[in-house]
Amino acid sequence: MTPPPDGAAEFLFVGNATLLIRYGALTLLTDPNFLHRGQYAYLGKGLMSRRLTEPALAASDIPSDLDAVVLSHLHGDHWDRVARRRLDRSLPIITTPHASRRLQGVHGFSRATGLPTWHDQVLVKDHSQVRVTALPGRHAPGPWQKLLPPVMGSLLDFGAPGHPPRLRVYITGDTLMFPGIHEIARRYPEVHLAVVHLGGTRLPGGLIVTMDALQGAGLVKAVRPERVLPVHYDDYAAFSSPLSAFLEESRHPDFPSTVVHCGRGERVTVNAQGVLAAQ
Repeated sequence: MTPPPDGAAEFLFVGNATLLIRYGALTLLTDPNFLHRGQYAYLGKGLMSRRLTEPALAASDIPSDLDAVVLSHLHGDHWDRVARRRLDRSLPIITTPHASRRLQGVHGFSRATGLPTWHDQVLVKDHSQVRVTALPGRHAPGPWQKLLPPVMGSLLDFGAPGHPPRLRVYITGDTLMFPGIHEIARRYPEVHLAVVHLGGTRLPGGLIVTMDALQGAGLVKAVRPERVLPVHYDDYAAFSSPLSAFLEESRHPDFPSTVVHCGRGERVTVNAQGVLAAQ
């Protein structure tokens, strides 16, 4: 497969929060979720949600030269039973300390690495490098956090070994707006692309545990990325905030970023200057 142009990354949107990302010689997979329409994802504490869509790829379609998985947290719509069975146990997985302990100890993924917040791991292949930095995230408000697994955002700095990054991508993970988002903005004032997890996931009783359209717009206004790729908005029955609501927020005059449109099964190629191609 032909690599993206120099300094650019190609994003294939598989569905939910799953992206296949290629930069130079590197290939990454985020939050692997390959359940089919009608199947249920287990969310913990006896909670489940039915998938409403088909993923654009099957687990068997994932390239054999996959270099790593970037996993925001252990929930069944981000790491499902298909991924657990089909992915190579020796594949590097960059995730939270909570998830890494379970992946290593229970499921045998020997190279699952747990990153504390603000810590990083560097992957190098040929002349391509990505530095993955764990960023703060909060999956529920106040004491409700104890009901859900810890979650991290991820900063992906792409470039060449020994050189400054050429492309900076922020993947929010399943977070809500909270003061940690403003700390991300302070530490990393230049973000070329933010992949924003939306959906307004609603638990029984009405508790919202992922950003709805208004919170998503608030995050964008805080971080001020140059471009925004929305994901995680219509794949599961637990979602209450559609993509159309976020797009409506993005039309307001104070919205600082350009929205990148990429449906399931579509690809978009982005560098620091903008979108090079979409298909």
